[in-house]
Amino acid sequence: MYLDVAAVRVHRARRDRRVSISEAILLKVCRVLTMMLLCSAWANPQESVADIIQRSVEANNRDWDAAPRFDYTERDKEGNGTKTYAVTMLYGSPYERLMEVNGHRLSAEKEKEEEKKYENAVAERRHEQPNKHAARIGKYEAERKRDRILMEQLTKAFEFKLVGNEEVKGRKVYVLKATPLKGYRPPNRDSHVLTGMEGTMWIDHETFQWVKVEAHVTRPVRIQGFLAEVEPGTQFELEKTPVTPDVWLATHFSMKSNARVMMLIPHRSQEEIAYFDYHKASGSTSGKNSGSGK
Repeated sequence: MYLDVAAVRVHRARRDRRVSISEAILLKVCRVLTMMLLCSAWANPQESVADIIQRSVEANNRDWDAAPRFDYTERDKEGNGTKTYAVTMLYGSPYERLMEVNGHRLSAEKEKEEEKKYENAVAERRHEQPNKHAARIGKYEAERKRDRILMEQLTKAFEFKLVGNEEVKGRKVYVLKATPLKGYRPPNRDSHVLTGMEGTMWIDHETFQWVKVEAHVTRPVRIQGFLAEVEPGTQFELEKTPVTPDVWLATHFSMKSNARVMMLIPHRSQEEIAYFDYHKASGSTSGKNSGSGK
């Protein structure tokens, strides 16, 4: 009997020891997991949707201001072919110089023609009259302002919902779905189309840059001031990439337009543009000229 009791006590002690060891291991695992979660939260704190959008706007505005300081190469898809241009900031506004057609360099004769055109443009802009200079710069700035307003409205015309996290081109991104915001009032004609669109934004965790933006028309939108209606099937896509540690610029833009002109005539168009080989614009030609009029 004594031996039986002793055996039971030994069995219980072993069992209790195993339980205590298991509890200790479980406790250690819980502690490690807790520390991992705390470290993860510290390293990558959860951002509210409003914070993500606001910080992305700030990053996008910095990029917009920096863009004129860069030259780049642009490849436009036109129908079944392509044309490639070297885009140079020339005395305050860009100059496009044709470099390739359908992926092939120009002939020697055509290259000389393009070189001559560029040299003439340099001479003309260097010595242009102040009023002509102001008109050229004004047109360029007006186009930039128009595009900037539309980009800004992308963050104001929609209600955003954080739907997850993904990895795009090796970068961790927030994925936000955008649906039309009730009560949104477009500030201009261009922004009116946003009232009938939905989209998705991929925003970089670290920099809050727009890695990618997609949007498409979900219902017909009549353009005020024009007898035109933008219809479903219209969509666009924008992609950006870092060109310096602090500046991200566009690498790809595509748009497919489906509309009716005069409310009757179908009008469809499509464009696709690639941007690459960004580099700092030459200091001698990137800025505004002195306006000497010589």
